[in-house]
Amino acid sequence: MRGDVATVFHALADERRRALIETLARRQSATPTELASELPVTRQAVAKHLAALDAAGLVRVERQGREARYTLTPEPLNEIVSWTQRVGAEWDARLAALGEHLEGAAQPAAERRSHEPAPRSRAG
Repeated sequence: MRGDVATVFHALADERRRALIETLARRQSATPTELASELPVTRQAVAKHLAALDAAGLVRVERQGREARYTLTPEPLNEIVSWTQRVGAEWDARLAALGEHLEGAAQPAAERRSHEPAPRSRAG
């Protein structure tokens, strides 16, 4: 499914695909041959990685005769950022609640220690 979160994460899981995205982010557009010249992989490997990025909706291809030019489409990345912010906010709230619970549980123990009689010193 084009652009769904799982497909985008799968596409981003490969370091070469992330390198392609970074390269395309710095350029207006590029051909597979141009991209292959910047990475230690063949043009055919770049084409396969671009196909995975295209399936995830992360790139757009424009054909100009026999040449294909790829452009980054950042919308799916924006969706990933939104998703991670939502999940992060949920975990922030859970961890804050846990911290409050732990502080509340630790406080009575500290209060009990403060009410215990001080140990007697032996005068000898």
